[in-house]
Amino acid sequence: MKWPYLWIAGGAALWGTIGIFIKELSSMGFTPIQIVVLRALSAAVSFFILTFFLNRSLLKIRIRDSYYFIGTGLLSIAFFNWCYFKSMEEVSLSVAAVLLYTAPAFVLILSRIFFRDFITKKKVAALLVTFLGCVFVVGYLPASNGGITWTGLLTGLGSGLGYSLYSIFGKAASAKYKTLTITTYTFIFAGCALFPISGLSHSAHLFEDTRVWLYIIGLGIVPTVLAYILYTVGLRQVEPSKAAIVATVEPVVATLAGFFLFQEKLTLWQCAGILLVIFSAVLVQDKQKKTPLDNGASLT
Repeated sequence: MKWPYLWIAGGAALWGTIGIFIKELSSMGFTPIQIVVLRALSAAVSFFILTFFLNRSLLKIRIRDSYYFIGTGLLSIAFFNWCYFKSMEEVSLSVAAVLLYTAPAFVLILSRIFFRDFITKKKVAALLVTFLGCVFVVGYLPASNGGITWTGLLTGLGSGLGYSLYSIFGKAASAKYKTLTITTYTFIFAGCALFPISGLSHSAHLFEDTRVWLYIIGLGIVPTVLAYILYTVGLRQVEPSKAAIVATVEPVVATLAGFFLFQEKLTLWQCAGILLVIFSAVLVQDKQKKTPLDNGASLT
């Protein structure tokens, strides 16, 4: 397996650990949107400090290039999370998760429009296998048990679209900026956009618990800083449509984490779904020449 695919899969695997931190912070009294903001702000601070000490020149961006980070931060991170949580209010968690993983389809279409990537039979086959695998992994099929409202459907598809936009804007930004620059400003923009609507100012008393800070730091570093660095580095050398398909190992890792850490049940259908997702991630890999956008995988 090529290194870029491993980096993407590694980043997605770290995203899959986010449930560990969400469960703990939720039990401490934080709402879902507050956890999203804590993640964004913690990551923004961590990325800023890391970039400042490694190469502070990477903190310089052109004002006219801000649309890259409006894309990755606001249109992707902020919009995707708002849609995802709104969808979860309208439909079951499993249905919301399935709708979220329509993201590779959006990436496939948008990559054709903006990067002129070819829509091959292999990509379409991998996309279908991936979606079916995700449906099995989240447990929605074969035992369907959730109704779908129009609001739930549209916000669910919106979460998939928002999720896909990171690959599109991140790929475009990688032609001009290094990984740390992209990820730092992504979370600065996302954090600033979401904080005013989070209600965190009314939950100041929750921060008196030392464990809260440990989980916030962990949430900001493990499934965020490290995950986005790995994914963005890999994205430099892989077509966005292929990266999005490989990244669907995330629900697989989340399911396995629930099984091993929280004693959640793992059904035969979920096992089949895991194998399908892994198969699709392998299917999209092939030998390809480097593109002009491939300007190295260096962080700095």
